[in-house]
Amino acid sequence: MELLVRQVSHWQQPRWSAAASVGNVSRADLVHRLVQEIANLAADAEGQPRRDVPRLDNDLALPDQLRVVAADLLTADPSEEALARAATEVTATRTAL
Repeated sequence: MELLVRQVSHWQQPRWSAAASVGNVSRADLVHRLVQEIANLAADAEGQPRRDVPRLDNDLALPDQLRVVAADLLTADPSEEALARAATEVTATRTAL
């Protein structure tokens, strides 16, 4: 996850707005989808209901959102399966950017 954060944390708005290499979505939309997926895994690990992660107006906040939900996931004592799924999602997102 840290590799992805380092990859995108210096991006400015035009780079976030550019299309991802897969699908018909922006890079920002793709990373926000990852943030939501990691948040869902954390909620599941905590036995809590899933909640929507807000899509903020400023895409430059996405790396921070990713850091927060990743920390939430690790704090929730997730299963090996949940960690593997998170790693798969992160790798797929890095590849698509």
